[in-house]
Amino acid sequence: MENRAFPSPLASPPQGAGPAGGDSGRPPERNGAARNGVDRGAPDRPGAVVPPRALRGRRRRPAVLALSVALIAAGGLGGAALYNATGERIAVLALARDVPAGQTITSADLAIARIAGDPALHPLDGADLDRAVGMRATNDLKRGSLLTKDDVTDQPVVQPGQQIVGIAAKHSQLPATALLPGRQVIVVATGGSGDGDAGTPVRPETLTATVVTIGSADSDGSTVVDVAVDAATGPRLAEIVAGGKFLVILAPAAQRSSG
Repeated sequence: MENRAFPSPLASPPQGAGPAGGDSGRPPERNGAARNGVDRGAPDRPGAVVPPRALRGRRRRPAVLALSVALIAAGGLGGAALYNATGERIAVLALARDVPAGQTITSADLAIARIAGDPALHPLDGADLDRAVGMRATNDLKRGSLLTKDDVTDQPVVQPGQQIVGIAAKHSQLPATALLPGRQVIVVATGGSGDGDAGTPVRPETLTATVVTIGSADSDGSTVVDVAVDAATGPRLAEIVAGGKFLVILAPAAQRSSG
């Protein structure tokens, strides 16, 4: 009989030998590609492609679109209205220098100014320049202010039926306030009429007149002021002035404004 030797299952394998042909007990190393996670032996397979998520289209409501369009249109109209109210400028008349009340306005007294339209302001339009020249100032006009309809008048100082009397007065017979055309004054006779009982004071005679023109001061300090009075008052005023005993005072404010 042939004797055969069989390795005992309890015997350990020789050192350095591994199962199946002498390999070590460690698992066989793979090549570098395998260590890096790439199995050269496996066939190349394309990566899994994730299909894109289909975006569901948003539903646009017609009411929302209409509201958006309306808001945009309202904003545009509001901006246009604001620009027209604040940005648009109009030509108006303004004072280039001070003009006293009663004085005739000349072209040098006025200037064209451009301002934003404001319903609260009512200045004369720049196109009224030629019409404003030659009018009289109804009150003291200050440089830089806007000229309004109430600031000027085309009414003449001398009314129909009135007479003009020249008053030659010294500076002591005139008020310190400068006289201006259109202002009303009162001429007071200071000589007395000589009537009345002895010891009874005589009330001075007074005559109301409207200043027309103020002349230049003469070398002796006197000034000729032309005034307009009623036809019935003219002769008496001339008589008082000829006597030289009179004073010229300003009429009360209410009386001046009425003139």
